[in-house]
Parts: sequence; C-alpha cells; structure tokens
Amino acid sequence: MTIFGLTIEQLIFMILAILILATGVVVVTNRNLFHAALAMMASFFGVAGIYVLLEAGYLAAAQLLVYIGAISILVIFAIMMTRRLMQARETAFNSQWVMGLIAAVLAMGGISYVILDYWPALPDANVPLAHRTPVDDAVLQDSVVALGESFVSAEAYVLPFEVASILLLAALIGAILIAWPQQPEENA
Repeated sequence: MTIFGLTIEQLIFMILAILILATGVVVVTNRNLFHAALAMMASFFGVAGIYVLLEAGYLAAAQLLVYIGAISILVIFAIMMTRRLMQARETAFNSQWVMGLIAAVLAMGGISYVILDYWPALPDANVPLAHRTPVDDAVLQDSVVALGESFVSAEAYVLPFEVASILLLAALIGAILIAWPQQPEENA
C-alpha cells in the first residue's frame, strides 16, 4: 500500500525523522530546561521507533527502558531538584554557534557520504552490494539469547557485568546521600 507514492514504512520513517529532528531542535534551543528534557524524551521515543522499523526489537526495548525510563527521568529529577536552574533566564544561544554550525555541517556531510555511497537509493535499484558484508541468518538467530548468556557466563562477561552493577549501586547510594535533607545539629 502506498500513500503519496511512499510505502507505509517510508512514511512512518519520515514522520519519526521529523519528530526526532524537531524535538532535537527544541532540546538545544529551549530556555526552560524542564521543557527541553521533555523534548529529549520525545526524541528518544522517535529513535526507539526507528529501531522498531529496523526490526531491532532488543534495541527498541533498551531505548525505551534505559533512555526514556531511566536517563530521562534522572535528568528531570536533577532539574527539578536544582530549582535555581529552573528560574534562570539565560540566552538559548552561546558565543560558539559558528563552531557548532561548522561541526554540524561536517557531520551531515559525513553522514550523507555514507548514505549515498553504501545504501542504494531505491529498494529496486540494481546497485552492487560491494560495500556490504553479507550477514548469515544463523548469526542473527538467537543473538539476544547469546548476549544474555554471555553476561552470566563465567567464561565471558560476568566480571565486568558485576563490576558495572556495583558501580551503579555506589552511584545510587551517593546520589541518595547527596540528596538527603540535612538536619541542623543541636547543641545539647
């Protein structure tokens, strides 16, 4: 089924791309940090939608759980706990906008080069896939299961996985201690 000459997948991709770009602009130009954080959550949601279109369900779920469910909420709590920043009326643009523009143009040029060089313009195009490395279907099958098993296997990544969990626990305890309200000491 096509709408305006585009397939449903292409139309959904364009909608998600517009959502990501628009909310990204809101993130970097909005003066209110809370509204910028909400726009960042919407941008992360759009990226999760792109992962769904790419049939990468694990990455989409990780995007939703980690970035929207944890990182964005952490950023919003940090903004709300520092009320001083919520009331600051600073300019949305800084003095380094020229360097930022140059970096953005160079990044867009690199991305455009990769897309135009490695990806055929149309699905029906007879472009040789010389740049692509074929991936065997057996590699893609059960990849999430293999990743999970490697996290708990003594021969693989169990030690780095446990060290990361202890580090995150220490950061959580430190954040609770910093945010804990201090009571003035009374002289007895």
